[in-house]
Amino acid sequence: MGDLATQRTPLYDEHRRLGARLVAFAGWDMPLHYGSQIEEHHAVRRSAGMFDVSHMTLVDVDGAGARDFLRRLLANDVDRLRQPGRALYSCMLNPAGGVVDDLIAYFLAPGQYRLVVNAATRDKDLAWMAQQAADFEVRVGERPELAMIAVQGPEARQHLLPLLPAALARAAEGLAPFTAVADQAWFLARTGYTGEDGFEIMLPAEEAVALWRQLEAAGVRPAGLGARDTLRLEAGMNLYGQDMTEDTTPLESGLAWTVAWDPAERDFIGRTALEAQRAAGLSRRLVGLVLAGRGVMRAHQPVFTASGEGVVTSGGFSPTLARSIALARVPAAGAEPGSDCSVEIRGRRLPARVVRPPFVRHGKALVAV
Repeated sequence: MGDLATQRTPLYDEHRRLGARLVAFAGWDMPLHYGSQIEEHHAVRRSAGMFDVSHMTLVDVDGAGARDFLRRLLANDVDRLRQPGRALYSCMLNPAGGVVDDLIAYFLAPGQYRLVVNAATRDKDLAWMAQQAADFEVRVGERPELAMIAVQGPEARQHLLPLLPAALARAAEGLAPFTAVADQAWFLARTGYTGEDGFEIMLPAEEAVALWRQLEAAGVRPAGLGARDTLRLEAGMNLYGQDMTEDTTPLESGLAWTVAWDPAERDFIGRTALEAQRAAGLSRRLVGLVLAGRGVMRAHQPVFTASGEGVVTSGGFSPTLARSIALARVPAAGAEPGSDCSVEIRGRRLPARVVRPPFVRHGKALVAV
């Protein structure tokens, strides 16, 4: 049932009731699957699934200096969030341009923001934020009393909205992607990590079980970490610690779009290093791979291109494509979509093709197999 030192989310007993296979993940007892990872994956692509993501770290940033603090801390610019409820994806960088973590930032009100960061990097992230906050009039506080449930899939809206408090349901009905709305202690965001439409609901921990059971009764299928990983890989979304690390920059991790270069006078942490890298040209890039035949690509496997050797950063079997797919960091000259390469799997070099992620979005294949 996991290591004795692991923590349990408010939904732990629900996972046990549903017969989940529990594993230790980022210091928490978390469900890997509830019987069939493949079926859970397909449920999200075809109808709706729900994930317990209460292990994620929720951090509120507020104070007169909150805006200036986040404009310094993040490579993306919170000034792009012109209206309360808007959200953006960004990386926190170190001075060398390496990724400390990736996160979503929500603009709640002037001087008030909410960040959602990774569970595995919680201690590091909180320490880094506290260090950087010293020069600003800002409060950085974790919100451990909140749980978080993600409802994802093409039918997520029709299943979730009738279960919400009336005022929140009305507000959520017209919610655009990457926006959020609050109703007292509930916070609903139209965001996710699967490549499907859906919502992430932050709510008081003591209310999480009731919502989980209502969703289950409405036909939303519980899904575990296994399906979450295959869904995010199909959607071409990076996994921290594999596809990006403190030794890689957003530019060489397929995340150049998350760096706000303008205005030029905004001196975010890592900017000087990124500008130097951009001026010199990238030596390596993150690409997608599709394996030509049988086999499964996994992290750390060597990739051989006409321009040199790279490495798989994350890979697996795609249930939607019925083929192995991967993200890999390869020499920039060998990163052209459509290029042939090979991946070493169990001592054999198997043919693969470079593609541009995502592989699947909104249930549809975006690459040829």
